[in-house]
Order: sequence, then structure tokens, then C-alpha cells
Amino acid sequence: MSFGDEHGYGGDPGHTSGRADDGFGGTGQTRTRLPDGRSGDMYGGPRRPARSSRSLITVVGVVVLLIAAIAFANRGGGGGGASDGGKGGAAGPGADPTAATGVEPVTGKNGEIPSGFARNEQGAASAAANYAVALGSDGMFNAASRRDIIRATHDPATAEGLLSDLDRAYSPAFLANVGLNEDGSTPAGLTFVSRSVPVGTKVTEVSSAAATVEVWSTGLVGLAGEESTKPVTETWFTITEKLKWIDGDWKISSSSQTEGPTPVNGDNRASTADEIAKAVQGYGGFTYAR
Repeated sequence: MSFGDEHGYGGDPGHTSGRADDGFGGTGQTRTRLPDGRSGDMYGGPRRPARSSRSLITVVGVVVLLIAAIAFANRGGGGGGASDGGKGGAAGPGADPTAATGVEPVTGKNGEIPSGFARNEQGAASAAANYAVALGSDGMFNAASRRDIIRATHDPATAEGLLSDLDRAYSPAFLANVGLNEDGSTPAGLTFVSRSVPVGTKVTEVSSAAATVEVWSTGLVGLAGEESTKPVTETWFTITEKLKWIDGDWKISSSSQTEGPTPVNGDNRASTADEIAKAVQGYGGFTYAR
């Protein structure tokens, strides 16, 4: 699946946040912190599920997993895999986010999203990676949290128009086709999974006022549970974010997404729906990428 749409935006500053560094320069290297307890066979499988539709609707201003989710929704029902539970909905303890270690990360937050990135190459790469995580999260499927995410990551001059487009895209019919309830909530007995995990970043352009960063990522999307007909699958994609320095932080002015690079699938066995549900509940996502 290839997504070539890109929409340019422009606007005036409108968001304030704390600063970590005002110097320009940097190493250009980004390291990603993942949960220490991750397991290599959480969601791998001997073969990839077939996708029946590769020419699907697109949205102005790319949101990381939306188009992948549309393909997932239109792929058609598949078995949820062997399961001896899948009661992931509301039961069990919540997953704990994995805090950053090592060199002190940014200390600011805009809601749940890190803010106050350095005004240099490394800061731009970190901002792009963190924004990719937020835009690929399950929060994008809920209207209220979607507004918080978009406003925290985008140029204020373009955020409201993008939200209008996304509200139309995340329609009750679309959410139902994904397997969710029409309000975006998860059906009882199932666990909805939508995560984006950056594998690496590449800064292709950078100045004191703007940057272009490519974030190569893998994502998980689907419903885990005994009755699921939309099993959790993996996707590989690269999101290109055009960033602007706005009132003390990097913000997305436009973005586009392409499929891959996609590695050869390994020989890991496909986990049961119950194992996937427990993994999602037990392993929190990382809170900072650099």
C-alpha cells in the first residue's frame, strides 16, 4: 500500500512549551526506548494476512495508521486465531508506560505528548518519532483524544482544518468496519490494538526554522479476542513529517506516508488472541523516543 498524498500547510505560531536547548546543530542520531520486557514472538506469524484493497480513501494531512486501518477494515473477516480467553476489554491491570533512561530527555509535556524539543537536528528527529507514536495510537479512534493529539503535534494554523477532515474519516461506519462500536469504543470481550513503533529516523533537511524527517515504523492494528474477526496484524511504513519551529517547539506542518520498507516475515508462530490481549494489557508503550 502506497500513500503519496501530501498537503502543505503554513501559519503563525500559536503554541508555547518549555525549551531544552536553543543551540543549533546536533548528532542526527535517534534512539528509541522500548519496553524492557518486550517479547519477539508477541505478534509475529508464519505468513502475512492478505490485503484485499490497496486503493482506499486518503485523508488530508496523513495520520500514521489511519490508512493502514482502512485497509485492515476492508480486508474482510479472518479468524481471530486459536484462543482460550481473549477477555481483554476492561479486565486486568493497565499497562505501565516505559520511562526513558540514560541522558535526560525533554521535561515538558503537552498533555501526554513530550514537548520542548531541542532546536537542532536531534531535536527535530526526536519530535518526529514521538509524534509518529502519538498519531499511531488508539487515541486517534476517539474524538476527544484525537483532538488533543492533533492540537499537541500540529501547527495551530492547520490543526482545526485537519480535525474536520479526520472527523469525517473516522465516521461511525468506518469505526464499525474496523470492528469497534460506532462511538469508537471497543466491544466487550475484545482488546483493540493500535500502536506505532519507530524503528529509526532520517533527517533529510534541517534549518533553524524548519526540518523534514522520515520515520520508519512498524505498527500493530486489530482486535484481539476469542470472537474477533479482525485479528491483530503488523504493518510497515515510513511517515515523512515536515516540521516548523513554532513558538519554542517543533510542530508538524504537513506529512505523507508510504508503505515499507518491509522485512521478510520470520518463522515466529502466530500468538493466540488471548496472548495478544494479555501482551497489550501487560506491556506499556514507551513514553519518549530519541
